[in-house]
Amino acid sequence: MGPHPAVAAIRLAVRRVLHDVLNEHSRDHEAAAVTAGAPAAPGAGARTAPEPLVLVACSGGADSMALASALAFESRKLSLRAGGITVDHGLQHGSDLRAAEVVSRMTGLGLEPAEAIAVQVGREGGPEAAARDARYAALDAAAERHGAAAILLGHTRDDQAETVLLGLARGSGTRSLSGMAAVSGAAGRYRRPFLELDRQTARKACMVQSLPVWDDPHNADPAYTRSRLRQEGLPALEKALGKGVVEALARTAQLSRDDADALDAWALQADATVRDDAGLLECAKLFALPPAVRRRIVRREVIGAGAPAGSLFARHVEEVDKLITGWRGQRAINLPGRVVARRQGGRLVIRQS
Repeated sequence: MGPHPAVAAIRLAVRRVLHDVLNEHSRDHEAAAVTAGAPAAPGAGARTAPEPLVLVACSGGADSMALASALAFESRKLSLRAGGITVDHGLQHGSDLRAAEVVSRMTGLGLEPAEAIAVQVGREGGPEAAARDARYAALDAAAERHGAAAILLGHTRDDQAETVLLGLARGSGTRSLSGMAAVSGAAGRYRRPFLELDRQTARKACMVQSLPVWDDPHNADPAYTRSRLRQEGLPALEKALGKGVVEALARTAQLSRDDADALDAWALQADATVRDDAGLLECAKLFALPPAVRRRIVRREVIGAGAPAGSLFARHVEEVDKLITGWRGQRAINLPGRVVARRQGGRLVIRQS
C-alpha cells in the first residue's frame, strides 16, 4: 500500500522541484567545466558535479513541516543534500525556545545542516512587511553561507489567493495581482512547490505522519491584515460566491503573471528608446508609450534611484506619471527612500536627495 494521498501529493510536488534543481545544477556545472577547459561529458578526466544543497525554510507550522518531511524523504533518493533553516523573529515570548525545537524536529527528519537564525525586525512598511524583509535577508545570508542551490518555501494555494486579494485591496497593478512566483529570488533561489496544493493537504500530511506542528498565534491575530483576510475575508467570499474562490484567485495569479511578464519585457526593450544621450528619460517619448509600459519604466527608474520596492506603491508611480502626462509646472514629488522626481527641460529626473 502506498502513502496517504496527501503525503503522496506533497512528495510529488517536492520531487518535481528537486529534479529541476538537479538539472539546473548539472547544466551550471557543465558550463563551468567547459569555461575552465575541463571535460564536460562523462569520461576520463571529467569532473563529477558535487551534490547540491537544498534548504527548507521551516517555521514549524503545518505547511513548512510537511515541506520539510517531503524534502527529507525525497532527498534520500536523489543526488543532493537537504538541510533546514528556521528564523526566530523574536516577536513572541519564548520564540528562541520554539526555534530550537524546530531545529530538533528538522534534525530528527535527517536534515543537515539544521539551524535557527535570530533576526531583528524593523518597522519600515509595517510589522508584516518588516518581518518578511528580515526573514528573507536571513535566508539569503544562510544560502550564501552554506552554498545552497535552492531554498524551498511552504506557501500554498491559499497563501497565493490571499496575496492576490491583498494586492487587489491596495489597488496595485498586474504584477502585484500575479502573486508569488513558483521560482523567484537571485538566480531562482526560492522555490515554492506547494502553490498548486491547498493548506488542508499539507496539514493532513502532517497528521497522518504524526508530525508535530506549531500554530503561530499571529496567524489568528486580527491585528494583522493577512490574518483578518484568512479568518474573515476569504470565508465571507466563499459564502457569498460559493466554493472555488481560492482556486479562481490562484488561477488569476498565473494569468496576471503571464501578462506582467510580457509587459515587463516590452518595457525593458522600450527603455533604451526613451532616453537622451545623457541617459535621462525624455517625457515626450515616454508619453507616446502605452501607460502600462511607461509606468513600468518609471517604477524601475525610481527603484534604481534608491526607493525600496516594498514601499513603492501604485499611487507613487501615478504621481510621477503625471509629470509626463499632466505637466502643469507642478513641484517635485517626494518618494520613499528619500527619492525625488521632477521634470526639468522636458526630461524626467529621478534622484536620491
